Amino acid sequence: MLDQTVYLCRRVLRNIRQSPVLCSAAIGTVAVALTILTFFALIVINVQLLAAHWSEDIQVVAYLDNAPQPTRLNNWRKLIENMPEVARVSYVDREEAMRRFSKRLGPDSDLLEGFGPEILPASLEISFKAEHRSRKAAEAVVARLKQNPDFSEFSYGQDWLERFESFLDMLRIGGGVLGAFLLFAALFIVSNTIKLTLYARRDELEIMSLVGATSLFIKTPFLLEGALHGAIGAVIALVGSFALFQIFLQRGLASLLLVSGGGQVVFLAWQQQLLLIATGIMLGLIGSVLSLRKFVRI
Repeated sequence: MLDQTVYLCRRVLRNIRQSPVLCSAAIGTVAVALTILTFFALIVINVQLLAAHWSEDIQVVAYLDNAPQPTRLNNWRKLIENMPEVARVSYVDREEAMRRFSKRLGPDSDLLEGFGPEILPASLEISFKAEHRSRKAAEAVVARLKQNPDFSEFSYGQDWLERFESFLDMLRIGGGVLGAFLLFAALFIVSNTIKLTLYARRDELEIMSLVGATSLFIKTPFLLEGALHGAIGAVIALVGSFALFQIFLQRGLASLLLVSGGGQVVFLAWQQQLLLIATGIMLGLIGSVLSLRKFVRI
């Protein structure tokens, strides 16, 4: 068993030494493809974290034509808090609304002189549970509340939520399409690299078959070679994407998060880094399998 392992390792290294340019092309293609894919994944991950932070501020504001009686107000609050999407309900009377409006105006608050709180409506501010902070949940709650004629108007930033969710969907779809194209290109290059190696050693492989070597024994070195190409390319991609993250992405996203009051910019978790390396190995293995199936008839 040990002798076979040593032989297979030597065969892999010999194949690489005999075709250094082709092997470099395969490794480089995998590295570039996975680097670009990782770069887009980092953008999506951090934008999703930013979206999760922004979603904490999602709430529905139901404006009231008239200030309700305490009993009716308590009934409304209990009814709304029993909705599965709702975390809490806060009542904002006209005086509090006036104070907030004045504070928001800042140095221009003197424009409100001569006006009383009656110019602003009272409202109910409805906050959502973490798992329901989305446009669909807000629309579902609003649809139920519209059945109550005491609520005159609703506000939940629907236009902004729709645009932002569309942006996230476009980012995910674009990253997925680009990632699929890059992975296919890497798979194509690895597969053809193994094909050229097989073509150069076809006579040797046929002789090995004639003297009794099994199909698995003949094919294993090429499978290992493809896996090694993918593993090296994935490690290079991991190092390269970390360098790009440090040089470009971290500073730009940190500025965006700072402005929005978000958290820190994150790199790939260790599980995701292992997944990246495993993806590179699988690319190499699949490319080798395709070459062996279509090219070698042993």
